[in-house]
Amino acid sequence: MNAIRSDIRKALDSCKDAKLFVAMNLAFACSLRVGEILGLTWNNVSISDEDIAKDNASVYVDKELFRASKDVMDTLGNRDIRFVFPPVMSNPKTRLILKTPKTATSVRRVWLPKTLAYILREWRDTQQKQKEFLGDEYFDYDLVVAHYNGRPCDCKNIEKSFNRLKEDAGLPNVVFHSLRHSSTTYKLKLNHGDIKATQGDTGHAQADMITRVYAHILDEDRKVNAQKFESAFYANPDLRTVKAPAEPQQPALDLSALAAQLQQSSEFFQAFAGLISKQSC
Repeated sequence: MNAIRSDIRKALDSCKDAKLFVAMNLAFACSLRVGEILGLTWNNVSISDEDIAKDNASVYVDKELFRASKDVMDTLGNRDIRFVFPPVMSNPKTRLILKTPKTATSVRRVWLPKTLAYILREWRDTQQKQKEFLGDEYFDYDLVVAHYNGRPCDCKNIEKSFNRLKEDAGLPNVVFHSLRHSSTTYKLKLNHGDIKATQGDTGHAQADMITRVYAHILDEDRKVNAQKFESAFYANPDLRTVKAPAEPQQPALDLSALAAQLQQSSEFFQAFAGLISKQSC
């Protein structure tokens, strides 16, 4: 857990790209997928003074940015496609679109830490100044994470910026999506393995998905449980010297007494001989 925190802090402290900085915070603190981050719009961000004061600052995820070919767009149809961005180049083979998430559980509200709420407010103010500076040259799609002129930011752009950050800061060689995995791990540690609460943030379709992928995290917590049990129960008072009671010993067979009894009683001898005869059949 400390290693995760250390790597994320180093990445954020070293980041000079404002939009990447915002995207990294949303990935780690909110467990968002990169497509969900790039498809997030300001109308789905609640960061008013009242929201922050009442710990209600949040983002509502109901769409994601996706690069699709014409065939894919035809397959999705009008029901799943929320918006098609105008192309930058003529006759493109693919288009950037906003579409509904793949599963119903991906549509969710995720609450923000106060610090991230203030980061988003500052970022929104920066965007507003950029709009005023560019005027009609700014393409206002209400996107939270966008290029300087408001156009949508492709996943490849984020990954490229993230790769450059890794090299400059000497970070582990992971992909941007690893921030979401780190987020899930970190939250499971913080909430002591609360699968349902973590699933609510990640938007996984099934809770057992988290159980399967992050079982090692839960096992580590169960190891800690055993260590705590040792300290709380066995070590106080100290029961570690207590041994399990010995099994009762069967009395040894007295062959001499048995032989004497056989000689004295013909009935006992006949019964014993019959028992031996049955066992040998």
